[in-house]
Amino acid sequence: MTGQLCWIPTFASKGTLKLHLRLDPFQPWKPYTAFPHLCVPDYPVPGGSKGWATSQRLLSAGWTIISTAQVRASFRDNLGDSSMAA
Repeated sequence: MTGQLCWIPTFASKGTLKLHLRLDPFQPWKPYTAFPHLCVPDYPVPGGSKGWATSQRLLSAGWTIISTAQVRASFRDNLGDSSMAA
């Protein structure tokens, strides 16, 4: 199984990027923790990026990384809103 991954800022994290996944390009993005069967434990590094270990695993398994800018542009296009400019 391969899918897409992206680092997306979330409201709850006050703009900090968090790993998001989707199994199909037509599905919505979901935090990586919504896929427990795909997650691996985060590295025990204080202040380390949550999801980094999972992203490395998925990239080595052939997943595609999508840029944060591309996802933001897609959100703007879908919402018809230019207020999310990068």
